[in-house]
Amino acid sequence: MDHDHGSHGGGGTGNTTYPVTNEELAQRFWYIVAGFVGAFLVCRIINWYKLERRLRRHTSSSVQSPTKPDTAFLELWATFTAVVREVSYPQLYVPARGFSWLTPPPGGRVIVLLVYWIIVIYMATDGAIFPDVFHWERIGYRNAWVTITQLPLLYLLSSKCNVVGFITGISHERLNWLHRWVARTMLATGAVHGFYFYADWARSELVDYQIKMMPMIKYGFGAWGLLLWACVSGLAPLRRLSYEFFVLQHIVTAVLLLWLIYVHIPVDARYNLWFAIAALCFDRFCRTVMLVWQNVKALPDKKRCTGGQRIGHQAQVRAVGDSITVVTIKDVHFKWRAGQHLYLWMPRVGIAEAHPYTIACAHQLPETCICNSIQLVVRKHGGFSKRLHELATKAQLAGKKERLTAFVSGPYGAPPRWDIYETIVLISASTGASFTLPILESVLQHKGTNCVKRIDFLLTTKQGEEIDFYVTRLHELIEHAKGTGIELHVHIAVTQGPTSFPVSQDGVTADSSSGSSTGTNFGRGKKVADEKITSQRPLSSPGDIEQTARAIPVERKRSSHASTDSHVFYSSVRPDIEAYIRGPVEATGGETSVVVCGGPSLVARTRNCVASLSDERAVHKGTGAQGIQLFAEEYSF
Repeated sequence: MDHDHGSHGGGGTGNTTYPVTNEELAQRFWYIVAGFVGAFLVCRIINWYKLERRLRRHTSSSVQSPTKPDTAFLELWATFTAVVREVSYPQLYVPARGFSWLTPPPGGRVIVLLVYWIIVIYMATDGAIFPDVFHWERIGYRNAWVTITQLPLLYLLSSKCNVVGFITGISHERLNWLHRWVARTMLATGAVHGFYFYADWARSELVDYQIKMMPMIKYGFGAWGLLLWACVSGLAPLRRLSYEFFVLQHIVTAVLLLWLIYVHIPVDARYNLWFAIAALCFDRFCRTVMLVWQNVKALPDKKRCTGGQRIGHQAQVRAVGDSITVVTIKDVHFKWRAGQHLYLWMPRVGIAEAHPYTIACAHQLPETCICNSIQLVVRKHGGFSKRLHELATKAQLAGKKERLTAFVSGPYGAPPRWDIYETIVLISASTGASFTLPILESVLQHKGTNCVKRIDFLLTTKQGEEIDFYVTRLHELIEHAKGTGIELHVHIAVTQGPTSFPVSQDGVTADSSSGSSTGTNFGRGKKVADEKITSQRPLSSPGDIEQTARAIPVERKRSSHASTDSHVFYSSVRPDIEAYIRGPVEATGGETSVVVCGGPSLVARTRNCVASLSDERAVHKGTGAQGIQLFAEEYSF
C-alpha cells in the first residue's frame, strides 16, 4: 500500500472527486459482516425457541410427535429451513485418486463464498474504474484498502475463541474453511493492488526509483509472498506431508505477516492491523487461561481415581491392533458434550505438539463414576500418532500399562442438541465412530426430557480390528437401550479383511446377543430374516465367508419383549447409504437428524442422499413429510 496517494484513490487524506472514499467502503464491509452475523443470531434465537417448545410439548402425553411444528410461524420457518437445507447440503465429490482434495465445498458454502466475492468485487470497483491520469494508481490503491480491510476477518475466523463463533453458535472448525478462502481472496486483491501500481510505474519507467524512494514497497512484496506461502502450504497434499511442521510454520507466518503489513501500510489504515492483533491476542489469552484451568489443580483430590495430579493428568495408553491407540485421560474436572473435541499434548511423545481428537465417550453421569475420564481413539498415521502407538505396543509386549502425563485444551466444538429429534441416524466409518458413539451414549443416558424414539447406528470399516473397541462399547449400549424405551438398530459392515462377525447368505445377519422381530433394509436393499442365524466363528478369508454362508441355520430364542427393540446386523458388503437413511425417515412421524463422520467420499454421499430425499418427499411443503437435519463431520488433517 502506497503512502502518498490517498487523494487520488479516495483515501480520505485530501479532497476527492469520487463518490465513495476507501474508509467508507471499509465501514460498509464491516456493516455487511455485522449484518450477516446478526442474521445468524436471529436464526439461532428462533431455533432455540423452536427446540424449547418441542421439549415442553413432549411433556404432554397427548402429543404423539412433538417435533412437528404446531404454529403457523413454525410451519413457515420449517419450510424455509427445508429449502435452505436442500440447497446447502449437496456436494460434488471428485473421486479421482490423488485429487479428492479438489472436492469443492458443499452448496451452502459455495453460495456464501459467491456472496462474499460479490461484496469484495463491489468494493474493488465501485467508483474506481474510469479513464483518467490516475486510473492505474486509483485501482491499485483501492485494492490495497480492500485487502487490508479483510485482515481482521482473516484472524477472527482463524481463532478458536472468537466473537463470531460466540454470537452465531458456530464452532471454530466450521468457520475455518472461510478463513482459508478469505486468505485466498486477499491474495487475489493484493495481487491486483501490486500489479496496478507496478504497471503504472513501469509505463513511466520509474520502478527502480519508486522502490528506492519508498522502502515500504519491498515489505509489501514480502507480505504478499508470505500470504502466498500460507495459501500454498495449506493445501491438503502439502499439509499432510508433515502436519506438525505445517502448524509450526503457519503460526510463524501469521506473526511475520502482521509485522510486514505494519511496516508497509500508512498510519490511517493501521486500525485494521490492531483489530487483527486484538483478535489474535484474545484467542491466545482465552486458550492459555483454559489450558491452565484444566491442567493445574491447586489442591488435587488424592481419593479420585488413582490419585489426582497437581500438574496435568494421568493418561493410560493401550494399543488395539496394528493401527489404533486408545488413550484414557484420568480425572478431568470439566464437562463436555457428545461431538466435541479437545487438543492433546503429551510432552513425552511430542514436546511441542498438540493434536485435536474427538472425545470418544459421553460425559459420565455423577452417580456412575467418582471421576470423569476421557477416552480418545488415535489412528496411527505418522509423527505423533505413530510414536504413541509404538510406545503403547512396547508397553503391552513388556506386560505393563504405560502411564503418561497429558495436558488437554478444550473442549471445542458446538454440536447441536441430540435430544430434540424423533429419529437419529448415525453413520460413521472406522474411527469416525469416536464422533457418533458418544452421541448414542448421551441420548441413551439422558435423564431429562427426550424426544428421541428411534436410533439407527451404522459403522462401516475395511478391517475388523479397527472397530473392536467400538463394538465392545456398542454391545454394552444395546443392553442399556432395553430399559430406555428407545428403539435401537445397530449395523456393522466390514467390507475387507478378516472378521469375527457372522455373515448369512445375503451377506447380512442379525446378532444372537440381541433379538429383533422385523427385518431392516440394508446393503443392497435386501431384507434380513432374523428368526434364524448362522453359526458363528471367526472369518479369515473369502472362502470362510462362503462356507459360513452355507452353514445350517440355528434357531434363536427371543430373550424378552424389550430386546425386540434392539437390533444388531452384520454385513460384509458396502452399505447403501441412500437405502439406509430412507428407511428410518419414512418410518418416523417427526424430524430426523442424520449424523455422519467419515472421509470425504462418505460425507459427500450422505449429503447428497439427504438433500435428494428431502426434495423427493417435499419436506414441509404440504405433503406432511417432516424435516431431515444433517450434521456432517469430516475427518482429515
